[in-house]
Amino acid sequence: MENRRTFLNKLGKGSALSAIALSSPVSLFSQFDSKKGDMVKPFKIGIIGAENSHTAGFGKLFNIDKAFPGMEVKYVWGETEEFAKIAMEKGNIPKMVKDPNDMLGKIDGLIVDHRHGKFHLEPAIPFIKAGIPTFIDKPFCYRSEEGKAFLALARKHGTPVTSFSSIAHSYETFDIKEQLKEYKEINQVVRYGPVKLDSEYGGIFFYGAHILQPVLYLFGDNVEKVQVHVNGINSSASLVFKNGMLVTLISTTKKYGWQTHIETEEGIIPLQAKSKDQSPGKNYVDMVEMFKTGKEPRSHESILYCVTVLEALEKSINSGQWETVQA
Repeated sequence: MENRRTFLNKLGKGSALSAIALSSPVSLFSQFDSKKGDMVKPFKIGIIGAENSHTAGFGKLFNIDKAFPGMEVKYVWGETEEFAKIAMEKGNIPKMVKDPNDMLGKIDGLIVDHRHGKFHLEPAIPFIKAGIPTFIDKPFCYRSEEGKAFLALARKHGTPVTSFSSIAHSYETFDIKEQLKEYKEINQVVRYGPVKLDSEYGGIFFYGAHILQPVLYLFGDNVEKVQVHVNGINSSASLVFKNGMLVTLISTTKKYGWQTHIETEEGIIPLQAKSKDQSPGKNYVDMVEMFKTGKEPRSHESILYCVTVLEALEKSINSGQWETVQA
């Protein structure tokens, strides 16, 4: 079984051939009745990456729970054969491929789901060139320059692409965003959540999107500078927004979960959704909507901005200083 490095090397050699063979993008709408919006034949999904438990989760969502009738995860490629087999068993995924490119011409939508963001983009390139709508799990990528080039390629080929943290892209977050309209001015925010700065899966990039991205959804892509503070296993980060608002991100070490508080004239207020949980979640609904219609739920600029802020945070971890968020 190929490891990541072998796979990436092989993919690089085969990408040119894939681009030639698949120069005409696949129609995004061939699977659906354009008048009624009904599916006329099964929509087949392939997943690249099985190390994450998310892959089995996607299988369960589509194949076992049938949350979206007519849509099925048909194929999976795993970093190891064992990872792929576990995902197949837990997610009722029928087929494993030994090379991701084996899914070309067989799927209608792609999900890329590695634990480390540096492996996300390259294997998706042949599918982008083939016009296959693609969802990339968080973090979208490990370096913003690479992400910028990838999204430009997707735009060139007319291929819809999106990526987001499931914590951020949730009905809860959008509910809270509506609540924030009730407050005239907010100058301090504190958000708690697990972050492991020394994670082997990209340090702050691994869980950083879950603690950072909701803040950007709620308050905008307007961070001016950041600084990370480390004391043993404890850490926090300060984000200064262009309007002067200070956001403090505190990495929790004893309990999994996320909370956000704001300072108001009435005191410190926890931000909590008022609406009931909905299933399937907004992250799944909007991903499927993109697969079906080609409508991207987020702008490319927003996707890249989160990566840019994570890069600034990573730089501050190494320097111990304030670091400017590059535009």
